[in-house]
Amino acid sequence: MLPSANNSHVKANVKVPLDAYTMDFVFSEREDGGIFDNRDGMDYHIPVFGGIAKEPPMHIVHIAVEMAPIAKVGGLGDVVTSLSRAVQDLNHSVDIILPKYDCLNHSQVKDLQYQRSYSLNGTEIKVWFGKVEGISVYFLEPQNGMFLRGCIYGCQNDGERFVFFCHAALEFLLQIGSHPDIIHCHDWSSAPVAWLFKDNYKHYGLSKARIVFTIHNLEFGASNIGKAMLYSDKATTVSPTYSREVAVHPAVAPHLHKLHGILNGIDPDIWDPYDDQTIPVSYTSENVVEGKKAAKLALQQRLGLKQGDLPLVGIITRLTHQKGIHLIKHAIWRTLDRNGQVVLLGSAPDPRIQNDFVNLANQLHSSHGHHARLCLTYDEPLSHLIYAGSDFILVPSIFEPCGLTQLTAMRYGSIPIVRKTGGLHDTVFDVDHDKKRAEAQGLEPNGFNFDVADAAGVDYALNR
Repeated sequence: MLPSANNSHVKANVKVPLDAYTMDFVFSEREDGGIFDNRDGMDYHIPVFGGIAKEPPMHIVHIAVEMAPIAKVGGLGDVVTSLSRAVQDLNHSVDIILPKYDCLNHSQVKDLQYQRSYSLNGTEIKVWFGKVEGISVYFLEPQNGMFLRGCIYGCQNDGERFVFFCHAALEFLLQIGSHPDIIHCHDWSSAPVAWLFKDNYKHYGLSKARIVFTIHNLEFGASNIGKAMLYSDKATTVSPTYSREVAVHPAVAPHLHKLHGILNGIDPDIWDPYDDQTIPVSYTSENVVEGKKAAKLALQQRLGLKQGDLPLVGIITRLTHQKGIHLIKHAIWRTLDRNGQVVLLGSAPDPRIQNDFVNLANQLHSSHGHHARLCLTYDEPLSHLIYAGSDFILVPSIFEPCGLTQLTAMRYGSIPIVRKTGGLHDTVFDVDHDKKRAEAQGLEPNGFNFDVADAAGVDYALNR
């Protein structure tokens, strides 16, 4: 490469064959050494335009235990669906393999039909096929009743159930003669795919596949995650900051060369204030003030709050310690002290925490009935109205691998107030402190954040 005239860049001329669709390259300071940069083994890529060939589409299979909106517990379910849709939109072929739970939301599955049966270690497995949000989904129904438990997680033998499912999914791909380019597994629950594939299937018919493993939350099943890190070809996690935060964890540390932090996204078709049946006035950034005013009024009416233009803080979360329960409680009282309104939507898997919030809800109902409402349940349509009707959405997590709440908030024109951790740090730029950091990403400041997970931290962001 030669220096180009009048600036600090260097340039190179390369002959590009007509049938090339992308150019891969690395940087080397000298032919015999010096600084070498191949982007951590990933190489750099430039698309080639005007050629006669296009990139051949890949076949990607997700093996997962959650999928929104039919079998969703948390963010994992949202990402499996939205990532599949986004990759399918790039003209790749995407399938999802999921257990056929008895608690599936069948109303969201189109054209569900029985396809075939096969057997694994003496257990018959029925295969059903349907479309969910435009994606092909294969549902596996083992006849040993493993997924007829009324829930996704929460059985004594979850580990055993999911290992069996992972094995069944790989056996299914083998039986139908499928040759995917990528098999993508997620978290501890489908981590066993990585080693079952390498030990039992790689040399027996699924030889073409590469294994990608994504860590959505390292808090659960670290031993499974560590083993999948070892066996996978590439590993990702759901934000650059979280990948640095988990880098010292013994399950992850030996495998940093294959770990990449890639920010999650949300599906702009599913979360779209311009096309959302659950809110009163459709809006874009052009008429956001009118749209959010109408949504706030509808929310206040629906929940029996005082109507009017009061600052409204929305909180949409599972009530677990990870999500900063003590900070949520503090923020509720702080907002009420300042004559704001608070709406919380979410429930706790732990009955003690749920009970605690039921008591708080009753207390607030009598003391601040016009200003606070806690809806301690899971209600997707109501969440849309809260995103649209709130001025602020609070996400005070203790740790947060990516977080989708703050992204959805911004999509609906609500201002995120977050703790600086994981993906919250990567997506929310403080209006007073992060101008430079936002600029470096080509973005503008878009919210408020705080550092320390205590009452003073929350107040610092909330007061501003």
